Amino acid sequence: MYLSRFLSLHALWVTVSSVMQHYPSVWGHYDVCKTQIYTEEGKVWDYMACQPEARDMIKYVKVTLDPPDITCGDPPETFCAMGNPYMCNNECDASTQELAHPPELMFDLEGRHPSTFWQSTTWKDYPKPLHVNITLSWNKTIELTDNIVITFESGRPDQMILEKSLDYGRTWQPYQYYATDCLDAFHMDPKSVRDLSQHTVLEIICTEEYSTGYMTNSKIIHFEIKDRFAFFAGPRLHNMASLYGQLDTTKKLRDFFTITDLRIRLLRPATGEIYVDEQHLARYFYAISDIRVYGRCKCNLHATGCKEENKRLLCECEHNTTGPDCGKCKKNYQGRPWSAGSYLPIPKGTANIC
Repeated sequence: MYLSRFLSLHALWVTVSSVMQHYPSVWGHYDVCKTQIYTEEGKVWDYMACQPEARDMIKYVKVTLDPPDITCGDPPETFCAMGNPYMCNNECDASTQELAHPPELMFDLEGRHPSTFWQSTTWKDYPKPLHVNITLSWNKTIELTDNIVITFESGRPDQMILEKSLDYGRTWQPYQYYATDCLDAFHMDPKSVRDLSQHTVLEIICTEEYSTGYMTNSKIIHFEIKDRFAFFAGPRLHNMASLYGQLDTTKKLRDFFTITDLRIRLLRPATGEIYVDEQHLARYFYAISDIRVYGRCKCNLHATGCKEENKRLLCECEHNTTGPDCGKCKKNYQGRPWSAGSYLPIPKGTANIC
């Protein structure tokens, strides 16, 4: 009787799990990494492809600025209002909390009034370029699952590059170029993600969509992750099995959405015009109120959890694996070479247990 009840419960669980996994809400959402099931031989472990749920990765980021003294306020200086570039009586003063704009205000809770933001010094040394590098580091390999969104409180930059690193900042590759004139700034023809396809999804493009200076409602810059997913999963991301298959079999595609660090290179502030007004250089600066990066810890499909320990993210490894990314077999479980888990076959995947 008890065996019959256990088998009935197991059949129900398998049915529900199968339905849920055919229709995941986000990329790679598997609810169970391993679970106990009951068979005629007794209780056994059933292993599945698994990974942590996506989360707001900005909660765990470390930010550095180059040059380190580029934040406004030391010494105090005046700058022009965001909405009116000719009203130049606003003040930035690092010694006064209400007038300070330190880097951590790029990541604080939004919704307060007035909005809070980081701000650079003004372009007082024109014509010397006003260059700023903002580096976001996690000390952990991250898989991106949603668009990167940067909200500017100044006009959006005339020229900017978003870069990524896969080796903790030792080397960098461009992710996307942004400019009011791509040909002039980077010797590239302007494109948008809509111009790409499955075959060109890894192409590095320059876009003019997000470089419109002081125009109304022009605060946000995107790096479009979901639009690239859509080339494989369909416009509403309903065919996730197709995306899983591509990620499983195409390392370059999987690596494209994987980072350890991001770098925002601000190369020229918003001018809103062809020529810089040298009589009003306090009009030109960078200000960022919010950065959003959503993703998950990369655990090589060997963990459903990722914990913070000593200010570092670590995968809670299953399948007899270990390491920050579950990247090797535990001692005494090395009878065959370590291998990442697999999404295939859909929906259950293959655990590749050590």
